Amino acid sequence: MTTIVIHITQNLATAIFQSTKMKMPSFLHSFPPRSFFFCCFLLLPLLLLLMLLVAPSSSAAPNQKVTVSLYYESLCPYCADFIVNHLSSLFQTGLISIVNLRLIPWGNAGIAQDGTFICQHGGDECFLNTIEACTITIYPEVVQHFKFVGCLERLTLEGKHGQWDSCFKKTKLGSSPINDCYTSGKGKTIEQKYAMETDQLNPPHKFVPWVVVNNQALEEDYQNFVTYICKAYKGNVIPSACKSLSTTRTYDSNEKVNSFQSVCYADMARNVTLA
Repeated sequence: MTTIVIHITQNLATAIFQSTKMKMPSFLHSFPPRSFFFCCFLLLPLLLLLMLLVAPSSSAAPNQKVTVSLYYESLCPYCADFIVNHLSSLFQTGLISIVNLRLIPWGNAGIAQDGTFICQHGGDECFLNTIEACTITIYPEVVQHFKFVGCLERLTLEGKHGQWDSCFKKTKLGSSPINDCYTSGKGKTIEQKYAMETDQLNPPHKFVPWVVVNNQALEEDYQNFVTYICKAYKGNVIPSACKSLSTTRTYDSNEKVNSFQSVCYADMARNVTLA
């Protein structure tokens, strides 16, 4: 009977070594049966721990954050309203803990053949788009740059966007790095990348704000972005902000919508050629 147990233990040890892609040391074959038996009992806990450490985690994928990308322009009043009065709820409800929020301030702008930026709401918008792009890049922590963007967009809603630099004091972010980013031309380079990304959207954006959740464009249903976030999240712990929502809604592109939409349409930029 003891011989049978020893053989079973030896076979189990061999199987464990093979499953972990390890070659069984040759010295184990030279152990006397009884010594090998006790050795295996000593080694098995260690080997099982090793298997747990090298095994791929099955819980990593379900807990990945939901990526939310907002394509917008700084002086579109509907973009400003969405950022200040709707998107900010991600932070107020704690839903930001499951969201990778990306802000892309370009919107319906374009680049002329000579490299000049052309923006739907004029030169001030081109300037402020770049300022926001610099802030997002220099202060990559979403809580930091969203406070600045939210501050600036609130001024847009109030018709006071000319006071944009007051947001440095309100958010306690340094103004020098942002100003240097703009004057050095780095901001223009960032905006060119945003222009490329916006131009490559599939489907192409028709207006702003244009919201994309995990590569799904919400189109006219963008104000229901929280529902889409909750539906896309595959984590084990459901955020409280999602528990009271129905996540069965999907956008039907054939569904009729109101002729008036709270958006800034992209028609103005259709004839502008990207450099």
